Amino acid sequence: MDTKKLIAKDLLAIQAVFLRPEEPFIWASGIKSPIYCDNRLTLTTPWVRTDVENGFVQLLKEHFPTAELLMGTATAGIAHAAITAHILDMPMGYVRSSAKDHGRQNRIEGRLRKGERVVVVEDLISTGGSVIDAVEALREADADVLGVVSIFTYGMKKGLERLKEANIVNYSLTDFDAVVAAAVEEGYIKPEDVDRLIAFRNDPSDESWIK
Repeated sequence: MDTKKLIAKDLLAIQAVFLRPEEPFIWASGIKSPIYCDNRLTLTTPWVRTDVENGFVQLLKEHFPTAELLMGTATAGIAHAAITAHILDMPMGYVRSSAKDHGRQNRIEGRLRKGERVVVVEDLISTGGSVIDAVEALREADADVLGVVSIFTYGMKKGLERLKEANIVNYSLTDFDAVVAAAVEEGYIKPEDVDRLIAFRNDPSDESWIK
């Protein structure tokens, strides 16, 4: 089984990704969504966590073999960065969403040397805002950010365009289309739901996919 399909089935099995096209979830933005994603659940399920970290190791060896440091995004990417770095015997740190208001007021935690080759570890990419913010903080600190690895990406047009504009390459263990395909295969959703779900992925603001 390839990694995309394996991770997709893992996330569905523990309801880290939950598909509910007949009863849409409401995002903070007000958008109605047929999918809910909480990859923090991977941390409390050892066999899924193992698949995720092994997947990250594979992505790093394949796409970023010269990486010197892993940086997790706060908070969901921190644990995955730490575990993956431990497997690879690499240093790691993390990037806060904002600087501390006390002490040294760090935004970046962990030792980062000028020009160090860094890969950012993220759990989820939708519009790309949070990971772009983390990468920009690292670049401002003179890191050489090679790219990003993430557990899941929606593959939304807005997110893809923003990452491209920011000159950021991302490799995800699985994506929306792989999850939808696995959900049909496992019987979580009906085959006739696929077109509706893809329509949502293509334009989340268009609610015509809702019956």
